[in-house]
Parts: sequence; C-alpha cells; structure tokens
Amino acid sequence: MHVAIVTAGGAGMFCGSCMHDNTWARALRDAGVEVTLIPTYTPIRVDEEDLSSRRVFFGGINVYLEHKSRVWRTLPRWMTSWVNRPSLIRFATRFGVSNDAANLGELTLDMLDGELGSQRRDVDELVAFIADELKPDVVCFSNALLAGAVRSLRQKFAGKIFCTLQGDDIFLDGLSKEHRQGAIDRISSRAADFDGFLVHSNYYRDHMSEMLRLPVEKFSRIPLGIDFSGFSPRPHPRSDDEFRIGYFARICPEKGLHLLVEAVRKIRVEHPQVKLVAGGYLGSRDTAWFEQVQRDARDLGDSFQYIGSPAEHSDKVSFLQSLDVLSVPAPYREPKGIYVLEALACGVPAVQPAHGAYPEMLEATAGGLLFRPGDIDDLAAKLRSLVVDSTRRDELIARGGPLVRRHYSLTSMTNATLSAFEAFQHNATDVILHDPDRRETP
Repeated sequence: MHVAIVTAGGAGMFCGSCMHDNTWARALRDAGVEVTLIPTYTPIRVDEEDLSSRRVFFGGINVYLEHKSRVWRTLPRWMTSWVNRPSLIRFATRFGVSNDAANLGELTLDMLDGELGSQRRDVDELVAFIADELKPDVVCFSNALLAGAVRSLRQKFAGKIFCTLQGDDIFLDGLSKEHRQGAIDRISSRAADFDGFLVHSNYYRDHMSEMLRLPVEKFSRIPLGIDFSGFSPRPHPRSDDEFRIGYFARICPEKGLHLLVEAVRKIRVEHPQVKLVAGGYLGSRDTAWFEQVQRDARDLGDSFQYIGSPAEHSDKVSFLQSLDVLSVPAPYREPKGIYVLEALACGVPAVQPAHGAYPEMLEATAGGLLFRPGDIDDLAAKLRSLVVDSTRRDELIARGGPLVRRHYSLTSMTNATLSAFEAFQHNATDVILHDPDRRETP
C-alpha cells in the first residue's frame, strides 16, 4: 500500500498537527507501508527526522500573491514558481508570517473555492503530482481547510481520499462571523468528495460532525501515537525543597497559561516551594498577550519561569522529566493533547480540564486528574492535592506510564489506521469507531 499524506506547515513554528503527521508517516513506513508526506503552505518543522518531500505545494507566499493580484495569477508559471522554494519560504517565516485566522478570512474562502478560486493552478499542480506521478492507493489530507483541492483530485484519482480533523475548529472559530459560516458551508459542500474522516477522540468526532454537518458514519477514530523510545521517567530523585508545576504547549490564550499562573499563586500561599515553569512556542500574534501575563506574574518572582521552545527532542524530554506535574488548563476544547501523553511517558502526572479529549485520555491512562473547566479554585485544589500527597502522585505515575505505552504506541496508531483504511476499501457502510483507549488495569 502507498499512502500520501498532505500536511500543512506551521509557518516556522513547531506545529502539533504536522509533527504528528510526520510521526504517523514514519510509523506507517516502519510497518512496511510506502508513505509520501507532502507539505503545503510552508515546510514543516519537527524535532525528529523530517520525512516530508522537498517540494512545497500551495506555497504560502504564492497563495497570498495569487489571492491579492490578478496580474500575478496571469503570469506564466516559470515566472512565479521561484517563490515556492522551501528556502525562501523558511526565510519569510522568520519575519512573522501570519497564520492568524482573524487576518485570513477572505484568503481562507478563496482557498476553499479550489478549482473555482484564485489558486486553481496550485490545485492542478497538486492533483497532477498525486494522480499522475505518485499514484498512491490512499490520500489523506491533514485538515479540512485543504478541501478545496479534493474535488479536482477525485476526478483524476481512483483511490480512497480521507481527511484528518485535528484542530480545524479553532481556526474556523477565529474567523469573523461572516467568513466562519462561509468556510463551514464550503467545507460541508465538499465533504462528499472524501471517503472518510479521521479523528483522535470521540469528542472531536461528535463536535466536528455537528459543526460541519457530516454523518458520524464517515468517521473513524485513530489514537495518537508516540515514539516512546526517546522517553523515560525522571533519572534522579525528586526534591522535597521544590515542587515544579509545568506547562508545555503553545503560548496563547487558548491553552490557558494565564489560568495556571492564577492557580499557582493560590497554592503558594501555603506551599511556597511550588514553582511554575512554562515551555512552548510563542508566536508574534500572542506576544503582547504573554507580556501581560508576565507582568501579572511579577509577584511570583523567580517562581515563574519561561524557558522558551525546546529546540531538540532531548531538550523537550529533559524539561518534562524535571517536572512534578504537568497542567495545560486550556479553555479551548483540545482534540489532541499530545503533551499529556509525553508527560506521562516521562513519569509526570497531569491535571487537565474535564472537556475536549482530556477525559478520554486520562480515563484510558489513569495518569492524572480532571478539574472543572475554567474553575481556577478547582484547578488549584487538584494541583495542591498532588503537592501534599506524594502517595497519590506516585499512584498516578505507576498507572499512567504503562497504560500510555499500551494505548498510544506507534503500533496502536498504525494498526487502527490500516484497519480504518481497509474498512473503507471494502466499502463498509458502518465504519467501526476504534476505541483503543479503553481503560484497563495494568
């Protein structure tokens, strides 16, 4: 089997979706599947071996110019193709190329118009590459915002076409009301061009089925997969003189760092040994917001530290191993939450809001606690319970480590993927919704 995964670069940042697509591609490859990982918009950025092909389709600079300039759209391709060079795109992203939905409404609608929009040449190029050159058995697009290209692909490609939904709603919700509804309508109208949709949680299946008006029968759940070979529990004993609460996710309001700051402030009244250490990518859109968070946290002094975005996989693991507990109290209903799985693999329990994918994840792994979403007092109480009760913390660690490896391994992800593809290949009318995260007692 040959699988082509069309992924979307994150404009120079570590993007959870494209990082997971890269891991997914590697897991399938290691299982004997031929895989081509095709980047769009920008080259991807990962902290492991990059499996993506060199050529970037729908290059971000070119897409923008096609959207803005009728003259640019009429120029011969040999005069415009140079802006799709990966080196040029990488250079441009160093200067803060925006991927903020609030500024991309019209461009989003144009992209979703596909063969009818300003990017029809880009559509034709991607379709020709997949249908005429690669000729895979299965194509999987990494998000619904690429749906504009699927109708043309369907006309030339006889294989199965899937779409992975893994955070599309947060972008759609960031659009203006007019643009948001227009984008949803366009995606829904093109849904029939896909054979099926892949999600990582039952929550997201139900949420996106309702938002995009898609039948649940077209969904299959594929568990997240982690390469655990690079993860291990903390190599040295924990200190009684310091308790480190960690945050590891993108630095933005949707992930809730500001809520964690407030919770830690409450805990430190009785437990001054508690410190908050945050890591994660900070983009230009959220710089002013984070500066305000830092000003609000001045009273914490050295007890609040931001370490930036770890550049290497080993740096990320070392950071996670240094923590006593992880919490990313996201107001956004997270569909993935890979950072929770990585923390559990490092012997670190998690305290997460009881919404999105988190309840399923922590039920499957038994490695953390849930708090009422948005309730800072409840968040502080759950964290405080792990500060004062080391036995409870050790129990979460003892259960979470083995179970996260059982349910979220690369093998589990690969097997579920191939089972889903096979079900659709046989024209199954009722797709089995895999539930590999069912809780078991180790």
